[in-house]
Amino acid sequence: MAQHSSTALSVKAKKSLGQNFLNDPYYLGQIVAAAELQPSDLVLEIGPGQGSLTRELAAAAAGVVAVELDDRLITPLRAMFATQLNRVRIVHGDILEMDPAAVVDELVQGMVSAAPARASSYKVVANLPYYITSAVLRQLLEAERRPARAVVLVQFEVAQRICAQPGDMSLLAVSVQYYAQPQFVERVPAGAFRPSPKVDSAILRLDVHPQPVVDIPAEAFFTVVRAGFGQKRKQLLNSLSAGLARPKAEVTAALYCAAIDPMRRAETLTLAEWAALCHCLQDL
Repeated sequence: MAQHSSTALSVKAKKSLGQNFLNDPYYLGQIVAAAELQPSDLVLEIGPGQGSLTRELAAAAAGVVAVELDDRLITPLRAMFATQLNRVRIVHGDILEMDPAAVVDELVQGMVSAAPARASSYKVVANLPYYITSAVLRQLLEAERRPARAVVLVQFEVAQRICAQPGDMSLLAVSVQYYAQPQFVERVPAGAFRPSPKVDSAILRLDVHPQPVVDIPAEAFFTVVRAGFGQKRKQLLNSLSAGLARPKAEVTAALYCAAIDPMRRAETLTLAEWAALCHCLQDL
């Protein structure tokens, strides 16, 4: 039976917000350990919930800004951290409508009495509601100023998909791995949450690259990748020809130029092969 911290707020989870609170000390510790927080680190937490993880983050980092959508939680969370208001900021809002780095900048300005400071680097830690996982990851990774690292609790199967290797790749895996190196940290059983979700979760660590891992701009790269994955279980030649609206002869020439067999399927390609294919398509 999982042990639960007595320091968490007593607020009933709201099903409409996909809330599943994690108060288990062991898994909270694993999340914080995966983030490898330094005393100088700034942390953006998405969905602090009952504040259990926020407390652990505040003990390890220089400052924490926690963005919470549920208005019921704002006043009790602020009360919980009333003695640490210079380092722990509770923000009411929807992270999907915010600029993550700007939220961290505001935390820094509150911590520093001198001229407004700008956070050059920050980390993200979050227990994400399942239904916004992909949207939040896309927002963080496509931001102008990306986090240096993100440690997120996601659905177990989603973590597996993100960490997939060529042979089992998906559009989601390519989309994340273009920006970051994913690492599966640990499975978290459904019973560790209150209320328990129907499936297990996983701690996923994303070490974000300073620059995307291949030298193709995102728009051009993902135009080709989306076309390749557009028709599941179809050979690349057919998927790309249909998705890009280009003649099969042209696509065949590009695939051979990139040393890719036209009969292969999208899930087998490495990111380097996608990049080579983009170059060859551009050169036609």
